[in-house]
Amino acid sequence: MTFLGWLAGNTIAGLIASFDHWIALVLLAWVGIRMIREGLSPDKDIDPVDPSRGKTLVMLSIATSIDALAVGLSMSLLKVDIPSASLVIGSVTLAVSLAGLLIGHQLGVHFGKRMEIVGGVILNLIGIRVLLSHIL
Repeated sequence: MTFLGWLAGNTIAGLIASFDHWIALVLLAWVGIRMIREGLSPDKDIDPVDPSRGKTLVMLSIATSIDALAVGLSMSLLKVDIPSASLVIGSVTLAVSLAGLLIGHQLGVHFGKRMEIVGGVILNLIGIRVLLSHIL
């Protein structure tokens, strides 16, 4: 998304800047609320949703990629070496995502459904932070 943002340059920046924070908030809240609901529900009522598949994965991907798109747009204005920057951003994102996956699995084993609630609350807080950072 950073590279795509760089490609889009100034053309799309004005179109996205006015509402990108709202899109991120809605997507993160949607996924976060679903996680909280599943964490609060009994095991037998709702089948557990695998966040690495289906609509949940798409929504999380879009929500977390909007900021990368905005960074790419900024980089096009700053004349940054985008291939190197994209490689570094992608590598760091991969490493942090894998670490989060491993740590999240271990926490899930120890704390069970409570971690779904915590994860949902964190996603909602991230969405609120994105919104506040654009408004303020």
